[in-house]
Amino acid sequence: MRHLALERSLTDRTYDAILDAISGGELAAGARINQDELAAKLNVSRQPIVQALALLKVQGFVRETGRRGVVVAPLDADFISHLYELRSALDGAACRGAALRGSAEAKLWGPALIAEGRAAFASGSVKRMVDADMRFHRLLYDLCGNPMIAETASLHWHHIRRLIGGYLQHYPMRDVWDEHQAILDAVIAGDPDRAEAAARHHADHASMKFAGLVRAADGQEAATAATPTSTRRKRS
Repeated sequence: MRHLALERSLTDRTYDAILDAISGGELAAGARINQDELAAKLNVSRQPIVQALALLKVQGFVRETGRRGVVVAPLDADFISHLYELRSALDGAACRGAALRGSAEAKLWGPALIAEGRAAFASGSVKRMVDADMRFHRLLYDLCGNPMIAETASLHWHHIRRLIGGYLQHYPMRDVWDEHQAILDAVIAGDPDRAEAAARHHADHASMKFAGLVRAADGQEAATAATPTSTRRKRS
């Protein structure tokens, strides 16, 4: 008997395509999702769209809003802070382990990922930047020698991916890859304390800037909503 080839279902591929669009900013926070238009764009029927959106809804990426239908869930500053606090701890532990157990492999594979990330930054493509960022961090998790750390992080990879995309849409700055270089240098040097500190600084720095950005945007929206319509017309 032949082995059966396991192919990913159409729903899984549809899910990935929608999540890519959310993470890359093509579907922005608060954007209404037109299921017919999405089905036509992806060249699929509505069934995989409905099934993919049901899963994304459970995971908190989209939400039902009554008359407007399904929209992309807004980014929440507290959620960002909480997730990056977890990420700081996990990234720190992963990089400590990588420095202790994987410095040779980091030297072999890491520089190419740094070069790939800098090229993605130069391209201006958020999707390329997100993909490069994720590959770099997954290398460190693979090298840490503790599968429990990677398994714990994997529960949140999709949300981390979206937050990285949201962060890079507003801060597509070269210093992200300078920080990655500092992490890699410490891992290659076999310095666990420096590697952990660099990883934690990287996550904490992103959390502070991105959560602050979302809080400022929320405050601006609240102020606009509280301003009488007549006043807004005069200003315009």
